[in-house]
Amino acid sequence: MTEKLRVAVIGAGRMGADHIARLHHRISGAEVAAVVDIDVARAEAAIKGIPGAVALASAEEALDNGDVNAVLIATPGFLHEDILFKALERDIPILCEKPLTPDAASALKVVEAEAKSGRKRIQVGFMRRFDAEYAALRGIVTEGRLGELLVLHHQHRNPDTPAGFTNEMLINDSVVHEFDAIRFFTGEEITSVQVRLGKPTRNAPEGQHDPQHVLLETESGVLADVEIYVNAKFGYEVATQASFEDGIVNIGNDGGPYVRTQGRWGGRITPGFEERFGTAYDVEVQAWADAALRGEIGGPSAWDGYATAACCEAGVEAQRTGAKTAVVLAPKPGLYN
Repeated sequence: MTEKLRVAVIGAGRMGADHIARLHHRISGAEVAAVVDIDVARAEAAIKGIPGAVALASAEEALDNGDVNAVLIATPGFLHEDILFKALERDIPILCEKPLTPDAASALKVVEAEAKSGRKRIQVGFMRRFDAEYAALRGIVTEGRLGELLVLHHQHRNPDTPAGFTNEMLINDSVVHEFDAIRFFTGEEITSVQVRLGKPTRNAPEGQHDPQHVLLETESGVLADVEIYVNAKFGYEVATQASFEDGIVNIGNDGGPYVRTQGRWGGRITPGFEERFGTAYDVEVQAWADAALRGEIGGPSAWDGYATAACCEAGVEAQRTGAKTAVVLAPKPGLYN
């Protein structure tokens, strides 16, 4: 058994830099061995103050470095497939930020390659599963103490979007998290997606229709809906209400303390995903490191990455047509059962 993960972080942008700091300061059993970025100066800046870490220009260099025995992929999604195949060939633990790959066909190829190896090596970075409130809601579902789960209502609100954030990105970059959350809460696959475009906000950039309402159904008939509103201006809010046979559960409400004084009341709304899910990221990466040292994965699998990619494709098609669109999945390899 490996005593410590020596991790190559591929990508030193916003997410990669966050993971580099996390691995160096807050994760036990793992350390940064290499940072890869096409901008080598950025990679060199990222390893400053990390003894023994090297800055490299390509993932292949890092994977061929004898000091590296694990990889964390934090590049844009279109670069993931090639790195994943190379890492699988080397049979090392992989933490891949979502998406696994940008489309279902390429994600399925990754699933098939891993299944052929006979061993789960890829953990996909759906960090919400590691949030304490998400875990608590999942526990209520599995324990059955409120009866059957019937309906899920999700709100996903961002203050604004960067330039070039398209309609399709509302699904592929934002609602992708709800697709995984619904699968996590229910333990089921999503069978259909519908997208309704209502009255748009004046704050949306040209060519983007915001907000949108996404309707979903799971294998057993659990209904779910998502309000995706990415130019909400007031802050970053991710919340869920779950309706059970014998009760209602809410998670993700405004942060505390909730104060009432001198004719005013209120709490705090997080400004971005780093603040809302920072602890979840820490728990996620620690779970990956702990599991990797046992030769396992500690969270969402490559199959989860593929299934959400298929949901995204159905969502984009539903967005285009307005029709209820089936989610089509290949047979699940036995490795993931």
